[in-house]
Amino acid sequence: MRVRRALISVHDKTGIVELARALAALGVEILSTGGTAKLIREAGVRVVDVSEATGFPEMLDGRVKTLHPRIHGGILARRDVPEHLAALEKHGIAPIDLVVSSLYPFEQTVVRPGVTRDEAIEQIDVGGPTMIRAAAKNHASVAVVTAPSQYAAVLDELRASGGALSDETRFRLAQDAFRRTAEYDAAISAYLSSGAPEPGERSELFPASLRFEAERVLPLRYGENPHQEAAFYRQVGAPSVGLATMKQLHGPELGYNNLLDFSAALSLLLEFAEPAAVVIKHTNPCGAARAATVGAAMVRAKASDPVSIYGGIVGVNRTLDAAVVEALAGVFVEILFAPAFAPDALDEIKRTKKKCRVFEVACDRTLPARLAEYRGVLGGLLVQTTDLADLEPASLKTVSKRAPTAAELDALRFAWRVGKHAKSNAIVLTTRDHVVGVGAGQMNRVDSARLAVMRARESGLDTAGTVCASDAFFPFRDGLDVVARAGATAVIHPGGSLRDEEVIAAADEQGLAMVFTGIRHFRH
Repeated sequence: MRVRRALISVHDKTGIVELARALAALGVEILSTGGTAKLIREAGVRVVDVSEATGFPEMLDGRVKTLHPRIHGGILARRDVPEHLAALEKHGIAPIDLVVSSLYPFEQTVVRPGVTRDEAIEQIDVGGPTMIRAAAKNHASVAVVTAPSQYAAVLDELRASGGALSDETRFRLAQDAFRRTAEYDAAISAYLSSGAPEPGERSELFPASLRFEAERVLPLRYGENPHQEAAFYRQVGAPSVGLATMKQLHGPELGYNNLLDFSAALSLLLEFAEPAAVVIKHTNPCGAARAATVGAAMVRAKASDPVSIYGGIVGVNRTLDAAVVEALAGVFVEILFAPAFAPDALDEIKRTKKKCRVFEVACDRTLPARLAEYRGVLGGLLVQTTDLADLEPASLKTVSKRAPTAAELDALRFAWRVGKHAKSNAIVLTTRDHVVGVGAGQMNRVDSARLAVMRARESGLDTAGTVCASDAFFPFRDGLDVVARAGATAVIHPGGSLRDEEVIAAADEQGLAMVFTGIRHFRH
């Protein structure tokens, strides 16, 4: 199919002048609208205004430009149907062989802080999607281009073929076009279904019908196991946080499990405002520490469990420097991430850790007030708000006879933040600034307590003088007895058990300080 006449109407004008020049050099007549026509004309390329072709001016502040039979007749007419061609000739309508259109930036508008409902609605494109859908429907005769990234390949084929585009290319472009309009409509539907809130209003996270679009960021090596296929997607229109901000600097491609662990590590790291280092293995924390520098924090985090760090995910929340690299000398890690890297540190990582995946990722703790997270289950989808709750000092309640010292209270807050990210049932033993032992994912809490103590001792760490965090209440005193015998001096947990009084009495019996949070952090 030879391209003789093209309609260009784009919001994103990246590369549009170069495209127009190239089309004109191929003998293509160009129709265009408003600002696009002005830009092309100022570049010295001949262009026919759509209003000249239709005999009708643009109106309603540009809301009506291309919605006209002389435009859509030229796009939709089937070239293999004589009656269609006769209708075009009767009404003086010239066929349009190529449509180039990019849509109003609705998705970018609605995620802008403080955007109003009226501003969002004005960015709902009408003419663009209509043209795109018309051209994509008639792809047997018409090509449709919807993004600047497609320009080069289309021009290469036009030049190589003497101005024609193949059936295969038009079909592929139509697929891309329908995908784009589907994404666009889904973003609008999601925004309106959420209540389209004005600034300060709360949106509805759980509408009666849930629709969202996601774009593939990258294919993955495989899923949880090598016989499974997988890919990573980013939700269209959602705030760009977490792994959506990652940039790979070194190492092989990612796998499904890598990303699960990476997400868990980043979530834990975002708990800390001070310089910190974390180590995650199979989505559970096996090391975490804070210090004056991330290099010192890394030394302590590694010491939390020097065995489990092998093959783990390691992150720091400041520029990763040579001290961090030195702390990890001789240790294989799957992923190493930070908000930035010192050049000499990155060079050393590339030299000594060929198989380590290195990522630059935002560690901004300022997250949206409410984020939704999704999880597939057999036959459905679970949706909940992300657990962003932090400890409120005013809500802490000392229930033991002995109140925690200032040092113990600081350590309890640290332990609580780490325990929030360990799989239930979770028991975490820490000092004021580093993890000593973690028991997670066990079927009962006393086994988690035993595991935390065992892991600490196997790592050569002293449990005397530690504090303990439990992600949920102690249903019996047995788990508390385990950590007390190991030397823990203070405990933090939600409270709320039928046997709270028994557990509190056990704490008093052993001289422990006990604090209730009133909030639980189960992680399944």
